[in-house]
Amino acid sequence: MFVATSQSSRTDTATRFPAVEVGLGFGRMDAAARARDLRKMKSLATGLLLLATLIFLLARWWEVSGGPGWVGYVRAMAEAGMVGALADWFAVTALFRRPLGLPIPHTAIIPTKKDALGENLGDFVGENFLSEDAVRDKLARVEVSSRVGAWIGQEANADRVTAELATVARGVVTVLRDDAVQEIIEQVLVRKLMERPVGPPLGKVLQGVLEDGAHHRLVDLVCDRAYDWVTANHDTVLRIVHDRAPTWSPRFVDDLIADRVFLEVQNFAWAVKTDPEHPMRKAVDKFLVEFAADLQADPETIERAERIKHQFLGHPEIQRFIGQAWGTVKGLILDAAADPSSALRTRVRDGLVALGTRLSTDAELRAKVDGWLADAAGYVVRHYRGEITTLITDTVERWDAEETSRKVELQVGRDLQFIRINGTVVGSLAGLVIYTVGQLAFGG
Repeated sequence: MFVATSQSSRTDTATRFPAVEVGLGFGRMDAAARARDLRKMKSLATGLLLLATLIFLLARWWEVSGGPGWVGYVRAMAEAGMVGALADWFAVTALFRRPLGLPIPHTAIIPTKKDALGENLGDFVGENFLSEDAVRDKLARVEVSSRVGAWIGQEANADRVTAELATVARGVVTVLRDDAVQEIIEQVLVRKLMERPVGPPLGKVLQGVLEDGAHHRLVDLVCDRAYDWVTANHDTVLRIVHDRAPTWSPRFVDDLIADRVFLEVQNFAWAVKTDPEHPMRKAVDKFLVEFAADLQADPETIERAERIKHQFLGHPEIQRFIGQAWGTVKGLILDAAADPSSALRTRVRDGLVALGTRLSTDAELRAKVDGWLADAAGYVVRHYRGEITTLITDTVERWDAEETSRKVELQVGRDLQFIRINGTVVGSLAGLVIYTVGQLAFGG
């Protein structure tokens, strides 16, 4: 609050946050205006001191010259007011500088104790505002999840968030160097695949698929395609039989044999296709189960899987695909992020709206989210409270002592002058009361 700002920025801040400006008193006037106001209040407080001094001198002169009795009351009142004004002038001045330039102990408190004040302020903030209990209590009363849910549940707000996320995604993707990302892909993905055996995890996945029966649809598809291929390739069967038949075999015999072979193959394919309990299907299931077990336990099968993996990853086309993968993904991200009607942005927006609706209607989900936020905030203040408060102490340390004192005085000095004014007034009244009590008690 002690950093000087331009008139335009203060005007803009006052326009956008009038409550803050009025409530704190900062930014309502520039430094020159505050200095004029401070000088005016100092003149008023000093004027009251001079007035009390003048009244005291006149009353005392009149009193020793045989003036009436009530002059003593005026003199006592002015004397006490003068003392109160001087004491409060000393107290207020001692905050910012040494009174009359004298090296009096415990004066110029702000310039000389600036760093200690910064440390005390940091400790105060840490203990009272950054304690885990205070943060958790504040988050519980704010109900963050409910407010966020109500806000992002509106489509217009979800669109704004989606647009900002798209901007961030474009920025991140654009900043990333293609060669660096490509190197990461090769080191993290390809190298890890080359280092780790592929057989056991593949065998475990295959075993899980077989236990769930999810492979049956694939087997059905293969059987359907096999039957369709046999049905559509009658001429191929005939040609194979003719090519394999002896040269002395009559043509019509070859045709009869070919037709019979085709019919048997077609019937077999139909039976496999239509009968879920066909022995051929059972044999396929048995083979797959044994193959999944071998991938996990048989050294020879594992080694063969490793050779196939190395051949696959080392193939030029696969290498070319890996090399182009980031460029393809990058283009897709940029295109999707730039197009407001893209499927990606539409899904993100719809997802945000759905999340907002759930947060607004699902009390259990809100409780979970609020709990996660409270735990995260608690972890931060528990482990990093010192680093956060260091921001205050380090900032105060960097301030120039004299400049800090001057700016603090510009901000609060006007109000402190009321202490001097009140000291003059209260001191005068106290002096009057004390003198009156003394006169009543002891006469005179």
